[in-house]
Amino acid sequence: MTINWPRTDLPQPLIARRAVDGDREALERLWLLFRHEMSAYTHALPDPDGTYRSERLDSALSDPGWHAWLLLAGRHPIGFALSRAMNTSVHVLNSFFVVAPVRRAGLGTSFAHTVVTHPSGTWAVAYQDVNNAAAGFWPRLAARLDPHWTTERKPVPGQPDLPPDTWVTFHTAGVQHI
Repeated sequence: MTINWPRTDLPQPLIARRAVDGDREALERLWLLFRHEMSAYTHALPDPDGTYRSERLDSALSDPGWHAWLLLAGRHPIGFALSRAMNTSVHVLNSFFVVAPVRRAGLGTSFAHTVVTHPSGTWAVAYQDVNNAAAGFWPRLAARLDPHWTTERKPVPGQPDLPPDTWVTFHTAGVQHI
């Protein structure tokens, strides 16, 4: 899907699409950038080979209950989204990332909107409160999509020493494109 975005300084077109087999290498590289940024909140160290754990990305590329999305500016991969529980009544946006040069100008909002309206339904997104960007972004997006959105704090499974995740839940059925 083409994304309309007022900035003209990026290669065109801006495309958000479901990932295909040939996207694995680009997604793996974007994944490393994402996990590196998330390590500021999770304190996770790279594996001995310099990579980070990637079972979520692997699942998104192979499990039918997952979806992987790629955001492109022309030929340049500039973001991705992974969602799971796509075969259940509540879909989970598991991972979301856009590269630094395109942040804070609305492209992430447009990309997230595209992902959570294809398919529409009930969506849940978790973030850590210390991640100020996520703590501002996800509630703002949820409120824009659903006036009845909710938030809930839940313990991180298997990691009682970590602060709870904040979960935002919202519905996108009948949402118009932004």
